[in-house]
This record gives sequence, structure tokens and C-alpha cells, in this order.
Amino acid sequence: MPVYEYNALNSKGKTVTGIIDADSSKTARLKLRKSGIFTTELKENTRTSTKEPTKDISISTLLKKVKQQDISIMTRQLSTLVGAGLPLLEALTALVDQTNNPFLKKVIATVRERVNEGSTLADALSEHPRVFSRLFSNMVRAGESSGALEIVLLRSADYTESQLALRNKIWATLAYPILMLLIGSGVLFFLLTFVIPIVTGIFSDLEQTLPLPTLILISISDFLSKVWWIIILAIVGFIFWIKKYVRTSRGRVVIDRIKLKLPLFGNLINKIAISRFSRTLQILLSTGVNILDSLDIVKTIVNNEVLAEVIETAKENIREGEDIAPPLERSGLFPPIVIHMIAIGEKSGRLEEMLSRVSDAYDNEVQTTIQGITSLLEPLMILVMGLVVGFIVISILLPIFEMNQIIK
Repeated sequence: MPVYEYNALNSKGKTVTGIIDADSSKTARLKLRKSGIFTTELKENTRTSTKEPTKDISISTLLKKVKQQDISIMTRQLSTLVGAGLPLLEALTALVDQTNNPFLKKVIATVRERVNEGSTLADALSEHPRVFSRLFSNMVRAGESSGALEIVLLRSADYTESQLALRNKIWATLAYPILMLLIGSGVLFFLLTFVIPIVTGIFSDLEQTLPLPTLILISISDFLSKVWWIIILAIVGFIFWIKKYVRTSRGRVVIDRIKLKLPLFGNLINKIAISRFSRTLQILLSTGVNILDSLDIVKTIVNNEVLAEVIETAKENIREGEDIAPPLERSGLFPPIVIHMIAIGEKSGRLEEMLSRVSDAYDNEVQTTIQGITSLLEPLMILVMGLVVGFIVISILLPIFEMNQIIK
């Protein structure tokens, strides 16, 4: 059934937009009129009614994003509707009406039409990789195969919400130190570039021997005031180069290896990746996805090419008959306790439970580590800023004190 996009006026004369499915444009106008909506423009969304897979590669699509929070709400609503006994098509129709995000509404309408044409829900979702992750599509596929779609959707919503909560906690904890660093650096740059040259210019006119700290300050200030625009261009150029370099396979590996070796933050990044690995693998295995396919999905979730290579190696070793724990242990990136719990889970047949425990433990460790880093960074940044400001103050006051001595 075709899907139409419309611009219209409601009963109060306000402009409204949306989408509607109907057999023809005439039927669509009649359906809208019965709802008290009078169309001013109606056009068929040919992309949603086509039988070819949707690539999601247009410029307009790239500019539109769907928040993970919206996906979580949609998933939970769909789980409720399916659990209430509604057929999948009716559940998707109700979901279109309940969704507020216009782009997501359009995508769900596309998915509904593909399902109506005979496609499975998982295949229809996989045609929109920018909206629905591979993990989500495969979990839905497992739910459809096992007849437990409602449960799988509920688990997927819980997983998405837990990942969002963890990410929000990380950003909330690090927001203050990052903001303080940016503001402090900006203020110091402004002082050294535009304010200090005016103050130190007075000392230069006196033609007297200046103390060493003052000479150092003047040299730094002169350098920054002359080449500050070059420094800004260099920083911007470096950022663009890094982004371009990261897009290459070698660049991703090099940058991700550096991330894991960073002081303070390297350990945190590793813990986040292990938590994500454990939680995702546990969810996939519990929904019925086999271990090889699960690992193939998990390596794209950890967001680190070095760990992805380790997981790929583990997958190949498992295919040859080896357990999952030994190749992970040989990598040296997984702590012994994680390897031990995975090995116990494999031997006892309770791998999903052990992975869940590992993820819970590392979620707690991540929060503890972040709090520890924050408690260390804040006084360290204050100390550094204090030393820099103190150096500037002393460098300016020393010549003034010497002038007073000369006058006396």
C-alpha cells in the first residue's frame, strides 16, 4: 500500500504535516478529511513504497538523526502492542500514530509496507542501518524465529536504556572538568595574546633590565600574539587530519591502540569496551543467536578496532573447535577475572549468566573509575591553572617592585 506525505490545515487552521497510507491519493485525501484535516499538498513517498532495499544514503537522510531514546521508546511500545495480541501489521500501524519523530515515523511506515509485502520484520529493519543497528535487527530476527518477539523487544529496550544511562553518567561526570579546561585555556590564551602585551609594553619602554620570569612571559606573549591565528589554523587542520586518518583501517587501529594506552583514560576505555562486549554477547546468546554470529555483531559494538581484531581471532578459533576464553586470554586485553568467569560459564552451561555478572561488575567499575579520575583531575587542573596565573602575576609584579626600589 502506497504511503503519502501531506501538508494540510487542521480544524483550527494550523498547518500540519505527516504521512498516511492509502490505496490512492483520493483515498488518502478522504481519510484525512474524515479526521478533520484538509490537505494543501499530497505526494506519494516513492521511496517507502518501492520493493528495492532502502539504502538511507541521501543527503537529507544523512542530516536527520534518530536518537537512541526514540528507538528505545519505539521498541518498548512495539513490545507492548505485540504482547497485547495485536497482529504485527496492526501493531506497526499503531506505532506510526504514536511516534512523534517525523523521520522515525516515516521509517516505521516504510518497515510496515515491507512487512505487508511479505518481508520479515528483521529484514525490513535491516534496510535502515542508520536507524536500526545490526544488533537490533539480529535480535528481532532471533525473536521472530523463536516466537518470542515480545520478550526480545523488551530486552532490546532494556539494553538500549542501560547503555544510554551509562553514557549519560559518563558525560555528566566529565562535563565539569572538560568545561573547566576549555574555559580556562581560552581565558589564558586571551590574556597571553591580547592583554599581557599591553601591560608588558610599559616595561619595554622603560629600557631597564627585566627579571627572567618577566622576559619569559614577554617572549611567550609576543610569540602567541604574532602567530595565534597560525596556531588556531594548525589545531583545526590537525582535527581534520585526524578525522580523515581515522576513516582509514590503519588509522582506526593506530588511534584505538593509543586510546587503550592513554594514562588514566586507557583503563577506563578498556573497561567500557569489556562491559559492552559482555552485555551485548549475553543479550544475543540469550535471544538464541549462535556464538559465531554473536561475536561477528559484538566486534562492531565494542567501538575499538584492536578489541575487534581480538574478537575476530576468537571467532575463528571457535570455528576450529576452541573455547572462547583461551583466545581472549592470549590477547592480554581482558582481565583474568573476566576470562575466569567466561571459562566457568562455558563449562557449566551458564555463559549468559556469567557474562551478565561481568557486565554488571564492569558497569560499576566504570562509574567508580570515572569518579576517581574526576576527583583527581579537578584539583590537578586547579593547581595547574593556579601555577600559570601565579607565574603571570609574579612576572608582572617583579619589575614593579624593582622600580620601587630604584625610586627609594
